[in-house]
Amino acid sequence: MTALDDSAPRGSGSAQGISGDDVTEGRDVTDRDTIDGDAANEGNVGAQDVSESDSGEDADSTDARATGNPADLPDGFQVQIDLRSARGGDLRYLVGGSPTRLMRMSDTALGMTSDDGRIEVCDNVTRRLARALLDAGVANPRPMFGPRPADVTVVIPVKDNQTGVDRLLDALDGLTVVVVDDGSEAPIVADRPGVSVIRFDENRGPAAARNAGSAAATTDFVAFLDSDVVPDPDWLTVLLTHFSDPTVGIVAPRIVGLRSADRSSSLAECYENGWSSLDMGPEESAVLPSTRVPYVPSAAIVVRRSAFCGFDESLRVAEDVDACWRMHAAGWRIRYDPVARVAHDHRTDMRSVLSRRCFYGTGAAHLAARHGNRAAPLVMSVPMAAAVAALLTRTRFGTALAMLILTHLATRLRKRLGDLPSAPLVSAQLTGRAAGFGLLQAADAICRHYWPVALLMALVSRRFRTLAIQVAIVEGVVSWFRDLLADPTTPPALGPFRYLLMRRLDDLAYGAGLWQGVITHRDAEALRPVISR
Repeated sequence: MTALDDSAPRGSGSAQGISGDDVTEGRDVTDRDTIDGDAANEGNVGAQDVSESDSGEDADSTDARATGNPADLPDGFQVQIDLRSARGGDLRYLVGGSPTRLMRMSDTALGMTSDDGRIEVCDNVTRRLARALLDAGVANPRPMFGPRPADVTVVIPVKDNQTGVDRLLDALDGLTVVVVDDGSEAPIVADRPGVSVIRFDENRGPAAARNAGSAAATTDFVAFLDSDVVPDPDWLTVLLTHFSDPTVGIVAPRIVGLRSADRSSSLAECYENGWSSLDMGPEESAVLPSTRVPYVPSAAIVVRRSAFCGFDESLRVAEDVDACWRMHAAGWRIRYDPVARVAHDHRTDMRSVLSRRCFYGTGAAHLAARHGNRAAPLVMSVPMAAAVAALLTRTRFGTALAMLILTHLATRLRKRLGDLPSAPLVSAQLTGRAAGFGLLQAADAICRHYWPVALLMALVSRRFRTLAIQVAIVEGVVSWFRDLLADPTTPPALGPFRYLLMRRLDDLAYGAGLWQGVITHRDAEALRPVISR
């Protein structure tokens, strides 16, 4: 069950220096520079301190944390450079990732790269180059092969959903399946070839059910599917190819609505179809704490059994976020691939949708207790926080102060970009983008995480009340347009005004759950913003 709030853009990370990367045997294939996170990072939920291994100083030792040495990409494995990161279409300079980085490709590296940005692993040099690009977040894997479906056991945790199990099993014909009946009032029946059932006498929760199913599996890979989902026919084949990278421990599909919204659909159903908390969006990505895709929901994932650390059975919410972050800490890589799609039977009535959002909010306290500031509701550097606060004063002095701070950040970033063509323009673009995301992050925090405080302030301050109303409207409309631009081929499930209403109700529900969890645990860590230097 997902608990981490993923509804809004995240803030910038902490400032980083520039580091080099010798990724091949005595020769510089790429020089990686970490761009100042204050001015260049669009999407984080936690601190962004880049470590030695993160910057590629010792790629082999990073891989060895997961699978031992060596843990190399196999021959034939391909990666595709994200062409949006190529400045002006020039593959020599790549700017992207989270936190944003500049990678300067040498002539040797360019010689290994096709005109459309494709690299095929064929030796140690291409292996290191491909790994460096993947880890920098400026390229995505294009594996050509992977394990077979016969190497997978599908685990279905279920409680009181016979109809859902029957529907799901119809889509899993020919696969080995373990159904874990988590204390259903009427025992689940799954009398089909290749399907076994484990029964709990009492409800122990989805984490325990998934763990029991995984323990019963004998295959190298385990797919977890909730009983209220239905996968597309090619979902498993697409996901399994990612495991040809021996450091990948989890792969997840995109989760979409089972039923398309139409004129007869309720407001809540339309909102769930377009903005479900299970949908990680239309863009493929590495899954990392403190990035645009910080976790993947356990409603549909495939794991490498030798890597799987198990779900924390003490958690009834946020167990999937916790598992992803523990897997990452152990050195395993996680991929999100929206080409593979799994349909989810969303809730359709307002009460159940909002109660679920409230339930997810309670999980933030659990995550904060286990993972500290990775679950922080607001993450910004001191300069960016000062600039955002100044802009929110809506005064001439505040605007002038913000422009002064942002100019300083852009100038500092310009120096870090070195000989990048059009460096002044790039630094201005990245700084402006970071300021925009900073404003959206602050607006989201006001409307979502800190709305009880904002409500009290609005009651006693007319000036703040006006600001809060403006923020609530502008943030919602901007978010609607951002989502539309991110996936222009899909018509929005709601217009901007109905979306704005649902987004604010979503915020109220999630925020109520967040504060409920904080009060229950008597620990305010989940409310503490991270303002880094």
